[in-house]
Amino acid sequence: MNTQSNGMPGLPLGAPAAPPASLSPATLFYWSVRRELWEYRSIYLAPLAISGAILLAFPFVLFHHLPHIMRTLSSLDPSQQHDALAQPYDVAAGLIMAAAFIVSVFYSVDCLYGERRDRSILFWKSLPVSDLTTVLAKASIPLFVLPMLAFVLAVVTQAIMLMLSSVVLLANGQSVATLWTQLQLPQTLLMLLYHLVTAHMLWYAPFYAWLLLVSAWARRAPFLWAVMPPLAIGVFEKIAFHHSYLADVLGNRFSGGDDAMTAMMGDMPFHPGMHVSPGAFLAAPGLWAGLAVAAGLLFGAARLRRYRSPI
Repeated sequence: MNTQSNGMPGLPLGAPAAPPASLSPATLFYWSVRRELWEYRSIYLAPLAISGAILLAFPFVLFHHLPHIMRTLSSLDPSQQHDALAQPYDVAAGLIMAAAFIVSVFYSVDCLYGERRDRSILFWKSLPVSDLTTVLAKASIPLFVLPMLAFVLAVVTQAIMLMLSSVVLLANGQSVATLWTQLQLPQTLLMLLYHLVTAHMLWYAPFYAWLLLVSAWARRAPFLWAVMPPLAIGVFEKIAFHHSYLADVLGNRFSGGDDAMTAMMGDMPFHPGMHVSPGAFLAAPGLWAGLAVAAGLLFGAARLRRYRSPI
């Protein structure tokens, strides 16, 4: 085969072509993200399904409990009044976030492995997109797209829930002013956005980057390869040295850590009056150490994708 053809002398067989001058790196990244949304429809279908299920179930709870709660609300102190009315909204937001997190985990561990398994990597490597751009586009799904999708769905779902609640109260001859005042939905949603940015985007970044690295490396069962090495190291450390440093580090990362979690949100569920400390969060050493680890893991995933062959 003549590798000197098409005006590209010396281009190695199978190497990606240079991108046309008209396509900027931002454009290539944008279309790479669009490709992920097109290929993995579960990214948005699963959270949408959870949101739809919540809205279908909410009227059954609404008609039985809300009028009774409103009649007994005056016997509760102010904090209990908010908690009694906000519980369904907190549950809805929590379920949507949980769905987005689960999708993020399974997407991250499969996205680079799957394209080698079904050999679609041969097609995607023929496009003028670098491995680093591809990996960064895939990383943006759990680190940005899914948290923002969860927030938008939470806003829409809770707004519909509030409208339904208002209709039920008006139908029962009760005022909606107390409901709207106690919920303080805009402030609560702002707290939710803060939590998604600090915890799901920034604090969990090394977790998703590790899954992407394993996805780029594993030849089979990537989920087991993602879980078993840390588990085996933790067990060995405990038996051999009688301490659990790795388990403590991982537990601190998954839970958010005492200092970082306090700086992020305080206690759950979300409350419009709770204190947030973005300065303390940004000053936490664990945040920047985790982001540095995530950057290294993503770079490693890009290098592995460059050299790993289809399965």
